[in-house]
Amino acid sequence: MENQNIISEIEQIKARNSRVELDKAWETSSFRKVSIAIITYLFMTVFFYTIGVDKPYINSLVPTFGYLLSTMTLGVIKNIWIKIQSDGRK
Repeated sequence: MENQNIISEIEQIKARNSRVELDKAWETSSFRKVSIAIITYLFMTVFFYTIGVDKPYINSLVPTFGYLLSTMTLGVIKNIWIKIQSDGRK
Protein backbone atom coordinates (compact mmCIF):
# COMPACT_ATOMS: atom_id res chain seq x y z
CA MET A 1 0.00 0.00 0.00
CA GLU A 2 2.88 2.39 0.77
CA ASN A 3 4.35 1.92 -2.72
CA GLN A 4 0.99 2.82 -4.25
CA ASN A 5 0.94 6.11 -2.30
CA ILE A 6 4.46 6.95 -3.45
CA ILE A 7 3.60 6.16 -7.06
CA SER A 8 0.46 8.29 -6.79
CA GLU A 9 2.41 11.22 -5.35
CA ILE A 10 5.03 10.95 -8.09
CA GLU A 11 2.31 11.02 -10.75
CA GLN A 12 0.77 14.10 -9.13
CA ILE A 13 4.15 15.84 -9.08
CA LYS A 14 4.73 14.98 -12.75
CA ALA A 15 1.29 16.36 -13.68
CA ARG A 16 1.96 19.56 -11.72
CA ASN A 17 5.38 19.97 -13.33
CA SER A 18 3.81 19.57 -16.75
CA ARG A 19 1.28 22.32 -15.98
CA VAL A 20 4.03 24.59 -14.64
CA GLU A 21 6.13 24.03 -17.78
CA LEU A 22 3.17 24.92 -20.00
CA ASP A 23 2.45 28.05 -17.96
CA LYS A 24 6.10 29.11 -18.25
CA ALA A 25 6.08 28.44 -22.00
CA TRP A 26 2.96 30.61 -22.34
CA GLU A 27 4.46 33.44 -20.27
CA THR A 28 7.56 33.60 -22.46
CA SER A 29 5.92 32.91 -25.83
CA SER A 30 6.03 35.35 -28.71
CA PHE A 31 2.39 34.50 -29.43
CA ARG A 32 1.39 35.88 -26.01
CA LYS A 33 3.41 39.07 -26.50
CA VAL A 34 2.00 39.70 -29.98
CA SER A 35 -1.55 38.95 -28.76
CA ILE A 36 -1.21 41.47 -25.93
CA ALA A 37 0.27 44.04 -28.32
CA ILE A 38 -2.68 43.63 -30.71
CA ILE A 39 -5.20 43.88 -27.87
CA THR A 40 -3.39 46.96 -26.52
CA TYR A 41 -3.40 48.61 -29.95
CA LEU A 42 -7.11 47.90 -30.51
CA PHE A 43 -8.10 49.05 -27.04
CA MET A 44 -6.05 52.25 -27.25
CA THR A 45 -7.37 53.02 -30.74
CA VAL A 46 -10.97 52.77 -29.51
CA PHE A 47 -10.13 54.75 -26.38
CA PHE A 48 -8.32 57.53 -28.26
CA TYR A 49 -11.07 57.66 -30.89
CA THR A 50 -13.71 57.90 -28.15
CA ILE A 51 -12.00 60.79 -26.35
CA GLY A 52 -11.34 62.63 -29.62
CA VAL A 53 -7.55 62.34 -29.92
CA ASP A 54 -6.19 63.35 -33.33
CA LYS A 55 -4.92 60.41 -35.39
CA PRO A 56 -5.94 57.67 -32.93
CA TYR A 57 -4.59 54.94 -35.23
CA ILE A 58 -1.08 56.41 -35.14
CA ASN A 59 -1.17 57.53 -31.49
CA SER A 60 -2.19 54.01 -30.44
CA LEU A 61 1.20 52.80 -31.61
CA VAL A 62 2.93 54.60 -28.71
CA PRO A 63 1.58 52.42 -25.86
CA THR A 64 1.79 49.33 -28.07
CA PHE A 65 5.47 49.88 -28.84
CA GLY A 66 6.03 50.77 -25.19
CA TYR A 67 4.67 47.37 -24.20
CA LEU A 68 6.76 45.55 -26.81
CA LEU A 69 9.89 47.45 -25.81
CA SER A 70 9.34 46.61 -22.15
CA THR A 71 8.98 42.90 -22.92
CA MET A 72 12.21 42.92 -24.91
CA THR A 73 14.24 44.74 -22.25
CA LEU A 74 12.86 42.95 -19.20
CA GLY A 75 14.84 39.82 -20.09
CA VAL A 76 18.07 41.81 -20.03
CA ILE A 77 17.11 43.55 -16.79
CA LYS A 78 16.12 40.20 -15.24
CA ASN A 79 19.50 38.67 -16.15
CA ILE A 80 21.34 41.62 -14.58
CA TRP A 81 19.22 41.31 -11.43
CA ILE A 82 19.85 37.55 -11.22
CA LYS A 83 23.61 38.10 -11.59
CA ILE A 84 23.62 40.72 -8.83
CA GLN A 85 21.55 38.47 -6.57
CA SER A 86 23.69 35.41 -7.19
CA ASP A 87 26.94 37.38 -6.64
CA GLY A 88 25.61 38.68 -3.35
CA ARG A 89 24.84 35.17 -2.08
CA LYS A 90 28.34 33.82 -2.61
